[in-house]
Amino acid sequence: MFDTSGRAALINDLNAALSDFYEPEMKEIAESALGKLAFITDAEFPIIELTPEYDFEDDDGSGV
Repeated sequence: MFDTSGRAALINDLNAALSDFYEPEMKEIAESALGKLAFITDAEFPIIELTPEYDFEDDDGSGV
């Protein structure tokens, strides 16, 4: 959904998307990410794991 090829690209994408977030929680997450991205260097950016961890368990907890 966002360009994660580099720190600047991700910052640009997140800034552009801020006005499209209607849910306060999503806007808060994006603003938090922008704040964190401001404090790292371009050299540190590739080290960050940007793949979300999903919990695919069903309602019964079986994970199937």
